[in-house]
Amino acid sequence: MEKETQRELSRALTPRHIQMIAIGGAIGTGLFLGSGTAIKEAGPSIILAYIITGLFCFMMMRAVGELLLSNTKMRSFIDFVRVYLGEKWEFAIGWAYWLCWTSLAMADLTASGIYLRYWFPSLPQWITPMIVIFSLLAINLFNVKWFGEMESAFSTIKVFAIIALIVVGLGMIITGFKTPTTHATLTNLVNHGGFFATGLSGFILAFPMVIFAFTGIEMVGLTAGETANPKRDLPKAINAVPVRIGLFYVGAMLVIMSVYPWNVINTEQSPFVQVFTGIGIKAAAGIVNFVVLTAALSAANSAIFSTSRTLFVLARNNQAPQWFGRVNRHHVPVNGLVASSLFLLLIVLLNYFVPNQVFVLISGVATISFIFVWILLLITHIKYRHVGKIEGVYQMPGYPITNYLTLAFFMAVLIVLIVDQATRFSVIATIIFFILLVVGYSLGHKKTNL
Repeated sequence: MEKETQRELSRALTPRHIQMIAIGGAIGTGLFLGSGTAIKEAGPSIILAYIITGLFCFMMMRAVGELLLSNTKMRSFIDFVRVYLGEKWEFAIGWAYWLCWTSLAMADLTASGIYLRYWFPSLPQWITPMIVIFSLLAINLFNVKWFGEMESAFSTIKVFAIIALIVVGLGMIITGFKTPTTHATLTNLVNHGGFFATGLSGFILAFPMVIFAFTGIEMVGLTAGETANPKRDLPKAINAVPVRIGLFYVGAMLVIMSVYPWNVINTEQSPFVQVFTGIGIKAAAGIVNFVVLTAALSAANSAIFSTSRTLFVLARNNQAPQWFGRVNRHHVPVNGLVASSLFLLLIVLLNYFVPNQVFVLISGVATISFIFVWILLLITHIKYRHVGKIEGVYQMPGYPITNYLTLAFFMAVLIVLIVDQATRFSVIATIIFFILLVVGYSLGHKKTNL
């Protein structure tokens, strides 16, 4: 009988799964719920912020794609960090990426508890995360195809909601639909203080919120080891990122702020609710709440997948306990799944004791952690190119200028996060965590060599 330690991950993810996982990574709860706050911060210029951020995220994904397709025997981008930056940075990025998805899952699990209370006001906020964690764990334990099917279903719901918003909004714009303050028209984008209505400062401060909406976009890079045909499927998924950003983010923002001027958007509810309510859909709030709930469940599902695969790769590379490198007869890293899921139960306690403070703190840590990981992946790609090992036709466009511009952009966003008092603590805490990872590895490695 095949031993658990000898089994590898299966390659059961189909092209449809990969496409929908990529879509799920590109569309987060930030678009449905947080976009109202982002609009208030930047005004119509939030559209430009989405375009700029989407462009640089696409460049980062192209760098990751080139790495993955240069050697399809590698299980994920973490393996490439080991090859080109060394084991110390592999250890750091692996555990940092685990923190990325753990913190993002905690934020979305907290959100799921908030969303469910829309229908059940007396339901304690901590119960929903606990139910969600055990439910997703049970589903993911069977095989990776179940994960792919769940993500496909969640992503389909999100896509339908956005397309419905755009179609309804365009209909309102074409017919000149009258709202309580004005009528639906494209000129609403410039008639209320101009395109940069809140000034340059508002435009710049919106970038961290936009980045949070894109967190998880690189997750398709973790599917390389479980994809049937990575050379065919990964480029298709990555190349479609600009189209998705143009349709889902830019299209949605254009419609929302054309129907309702940016300065009358209600930050207490999703802008989607305002648009659907405007045409007389009384159940709009409930429908959008359901969509946002599925987006939160999608993020939690992706987190359980990502953290377990990260632990698997780290274990196989001797950067984590070997126990995490075992897979069951379904070729699922069961120990990593269980361990990550049990750790997520910490959010149940946090929601029980400090329900009002947990979301802001955790979401800040998630955003900053993802930016650090993206920066390290870009540096890995630069090192890969420096050693002259260029293989395949799927190459980073505009290298090396695009690499350095993308690095500069992500570092600039980090500076904005440090300047902003609301996120400064999260930045400092995350930097300390990274330093402890690198120093801890160096000290541990030094002891083993004595």
